[in-house]
Amino acid sequence: MKYTARCVRSGAWWAISVPEIKGVFSQARRLDQVEGMAREAIALMLDVDPQSFDVEVQPDLPQEVTRARKARSALRKAEETAEEATVTAARALLAKGYTVRDAGALLGISPQRVSQLVPRKAAGHAGKLSKGGRAALKQEQETAAA
Repeated sequence: MKYTARCVRSGAWWAISVPEIKGVFSQARRLDQVEGMAREAIALMLDVDPQSFDVEVQPDLPQEVTRARKARSALRKAEETAEEATVTAARALLAKGYTVRDAGALLGISPQRVSQLVPRKAAGHAGKLSKGGRAALKQEQETAAA
C-alpha cells in the first residue's frame, strides 16, 4: 500500500497529514524527516511494520519553488534540444567534408567535443571522413530526416 504524507510549513515545523487514514497527523523539524515521522504514525495507527508500506512525501511548495522547478525543467529540455541540434549539425558538416576543427569552430565547441558527438571509425586524414564514412553519415542523416 502507498500512503501520501502531505506536509505544510507551520512556524519552525512541518505539519504532516496522511489523507488516506483519518486522524493520522505528525510533525517534523526538517523536510528530510517527514517520511520517517509519517511512516511511524501510520504504523502506530494501523499496528503494522513501518516497512510494510510506501510513503510519498508531498510538501506544500511556495510559489518561488514552483517557478524555479519549472525553469529548471525548461532548461533541461532546452539543453537536450541544443545537444540534438549540435549532433545533427556536426554530422551534417562532417558529411559535407568539413574538418573536425572547422566544424567545432562553426558550432562554438572544441574539435574534441565534435569527435565525442560524432565518433568516427575512419583512420584516414585527421579531421576528415573517408568516402565511406561520409556516405554512412549521409545515409544516417536521410534516415533520421524521414
